[in-house]
Amino acid sequence: MESCSVQTMDPEVSLLLQCPRGGLPEEQVQVELSPAHDRRPLPGGDKVIATVWENRLQAQPWLFDAPKFRLHSATLAPAGSPGPQLLLHLGLTSYRDFLGTNWASSAAWLRQQGAADWGDRQAYLADPLGVGAALATADDFLVFLRRSWQVAEAPGLVDVPGGHPEPQALCPGDNPRHEDLPGELVVHELFSSILQEICDEVNLPLLTLSQPLLLGIACNETSAGRASAEFYVQCSLTSEQVRKHYLSGGPEAHESTGIIFVETQSVRRLQKAEIWAELCPSAKGAVLLYSRVQGSALGSAAL
Repeated sequence: MESCSVQTMDPEVSLLLQCPRGGLPEEQVQVELSPAHDRRPLPGGDKVIATVWENRLQAQPWLFDAPKFRLHSATLAPAGSPGPQLLLHLGLTSYRDFLGTNWASSAAWLRQQGAADWGDRQAYLADPLGVGAALATADDFLVFLRRSWQVAEAPGLVDVPGGHPEPQALCPGDNPRHEDLPGELVVHELFSSILQEICDEVNLPLLTLSQPLLLGIACNETSAGRASAEFYVQCSLTSEQVRKHYLSGGPEAHESTGIIFVETQSVRRLQKAEIWAELCPSAKGAVLLYSRVQGSALGSAAL
């Protein structure tokens, strides 16, 4: 069954894929990495991407390009089927291409052209695949972070721990080739990358974290439908212990300015709470998928 985007009550986020109840472990996910899943060259050529990148570098010289995985589509097996339940169709892209397509002023036009030319609104977009986590503490709170004002995306908003799986983790160099990235290793990088992001952003020991369960894929409509794989991860520490680890600082402590805990039993009602307006789209996607897939009766934030 091919995934199709499901609109939510919030225009900033849509759900591309919802996994079966409880989520999927690593062994239930497969990846097909192919050049056929890369973005299409832009109408008129890709020079505009280079121009956007050069302009951004002049304004923010600390930026650097890096390869990323591109989500083309996802296929969920029919209920009750043996073997892996989810096939992710991935290509390769880059941060530079993301800024020149998904984040460009022409993004809406590119989606229209993709639909007209290829029957796919995302055909011309970089669509680098992100990862995010609904991270639950031992005393039943979900963990959120207040993003720093210094970060490029969603400064000052509230997010879940997350980032990107990295092709360079499997194949060092600026230009990895599809054939050098075996599907099973890409799946492992996808699942291990979210654990690494939690360790780096929240400063938690890896041994306190469960194996991730994939909840589904959410799309950020404020960046032209960029997708993020959202996971459920259980931590063996209480919220107070997590807070102490966070406050002692980690490798990516500069990316956030505070930690927020929301009771899991309140999460279902979070869309009606004041904090919802402060959540960035990726966090909204993680909350929506957690509520639907983990099935807990999950609003009130403990600051």
